[in-house]
Amino acid sequence: MLTSSQPKASLLAETSRLSLAAVSSSCIEQRRLSHATAVSPPLRRRIPPGSWDSHMHVVEPSRFPVSPTAVYKPSPHTLTEALAFESALGLDNVVFVQPSVYGPDNSCLIDALKKVGPSRGRGVVVIDPANIQPETLEEWHSLGVRGLRVNLQSVGKVMNKLELETTLLQHAEIARPRNWIIEVYLPLRMVPMLESIVPCLGVRVCIDHFGSPDLSTLAWNHDSTPFNPFALPGFASLISLLRTGSTYVKVSAPYRLSKDHQMRDLRAMVREFLSVAPKRVIYATDWPHTRFSGVDISPFTEYCLELCAHDPELAERLFRRNTEEMLGVAAAR
Repeated sequence: MLTSSQPKASLLAETSRLSLAAVSSSCIEQRRLSHATAVSPPLRRRIPPGSWDSHMHVVEPSRFPVSPTAVYKPSPHTLTEALAFESALGLDNVVFVQPSVYGPDNSCLIDALKKVGPSRGRGVVVIDPANIQPETLEEWHSLGVRGLRVNLQSVGKVMNKLELETTLLQHAEIARPRNWIIEVYLPLRMVPMLESIVPCLGVRVCIDHFGSPDLSTLAWNHDSTPFNPFALPGFASLISLLRTGSTYVKVSAPYRLSKDHQMRDLRAMVREFLSVAPKRVIYATDWPHTRFSGVDISPFTEYCLELCAHDPELAERLFRRNTEEMLGVAAAR
């Protein structure tokens, strides 16, 4: 009897030991998760109050048909969806930027801006400088429009220096008396042309999406060799423009650019931007991430917050104050 009961007793003891271990492990994991939650609250609680998403779009093709020359067919992304996204992330204010699919028809953007109101919204429109009425511009200004966009990258348009200079000067003539910005979306390799053009414009200039570098040919491996952004054609010119004081850059749309899941290339660029011009670097989500699906902007947002962990003032600038200063928000309130 004793011999036959020993295995059963051993089995019961082992089962009890494993159960206690499982309970202990579960408790440890719960404490770990509780600790992680305590030190890392949701993004919406860590992003500075009053922050801006300085680059997002609303697209409603059923109400506002896209341009016949649109280079892609967008899915609908409504204002209601946009505001739900911004609220979940913790961004209180938005800048509606005209997407390429609407060309110079800003009806969808203006409709969204009217609904949000100038207390928490601004707009950057696309125009044909030769065919825009002053009355329209004044109405838009009262609604919160504060910029003109020149978008070459989305439609694959290439200009020589004379063409680019002529285009930007035409836009500057309209932007300057209204204290508006010119927002430029062009490949980084074209940025050197801006070095001699921007000082002649007499307006603030904002460059979209890291300057849109071509990172597609970079080969990433497991070594720890740091990425040198100055190896990118046009990057030195972008840094030079940032140093002048009238040029801003948006750190946005990382998924359009980097093929590295750690974003080592873009991280190096952000660090360089902030080191030379902490007052002229601006965070944005690029919602709804047109032509991409399943995008989670949270990891990039986390990284931006990590960069500012040592300096709360820097977080205020990246997420709020730089946008407000660029668009003259503080002066209008």
